[in-house]
Amino acid sequence: MRLLDSGRGFAGLLLAALLVLAPNPGGVSAAGGRLERISAAGELRVCIWPDYYGVTYRNPRSGMLTGIDAELSVEFARELGVRVRHVDSSFPAFIADLLDNRCDIAMFGVGALPERAERVRFSQPYLRSDILAVTTRTHPTLRAWGDIDRAGHVVGVQAGTFMEPVMRRTLRQARLVAIRPPDTRERELQAGRIDVFMTDYPYSRRLVDAADWARVLSPPSPLAPLDYAYAIAPGDDAWLARVDRFVLEIRRDGRLIKAARAHRLDPIVVTP
Repeated sequence: MRLLDSGRGFAGLLLAALLVLAPNPGGVSAAGGRLERISAAGELRVCIWPDYYGVTYRNPRSGMLTGIDAELSVEFARELGVRVRHVDSSFPAFIADLLDNRCDIAMFGVGALPERAERVRFSQPYLRSDILAVTTRTHPTLRAWGDIDRAGHVVGVQAGTFMEPVMRRTLRQARLVAIRPPDTRERELQAGRIDVFMTDYPYSRRLVDAADWARVLSPPSPLAPLDYAYAIAPGDDAWLARVDRFVLEIRRDGRLIKAARAHRLDPIVVTP
């Protein structure tokens, strides 16, 4: 009987050891959570897409990062008592970056799509945008939203964005093309390889501000309004609760609307 008990005890110790050594998808030790790791490291690692105008945009000349989430990520790190480190990512890559522990949080206007929510956890929303279209002012057959879905038209979307699955479901006659770096939607449009591309409100501001050749088209009724939120790896409820608290606080105390107005994104702010 003692030998049997000893065997069970050894098996239990072995199982415990294996659990300790098992990989953690979020990169956080079972002995502590993400908040403890951030505090110990003295930094908050924030995944961004550095080409997101008004949200997290790195000026190619100065190298300076600007935008609503460039500011709010610094604010969040300040609240946590640590420095911020921005980690370049993208819409196709941010989930893997979170799960592989390359960053603690994604803060760059990530659409809270159901398929993404199956793999990561989302905070409370802070922005909400519908889909807009961008074409050229001189396009011979595109003047209004209703002209987009016609035979012969090629519609571009940024690969990995929420516009891609929405437009695959929506288009009946036009052909959809997912554009991946180093190609850009603007270059493809100006080169005539696409007739129009889909974007959201923040990115449309870039075209309005900088491109006199661009025409922005809005759908006659809401097409696919989508909440934008911050994303983290699953498995840490305390970290998610702290992120949610930050979002709710900046919505209530005016910091969110102030940052949004600075980058002309106040029309899409989610109010308390």
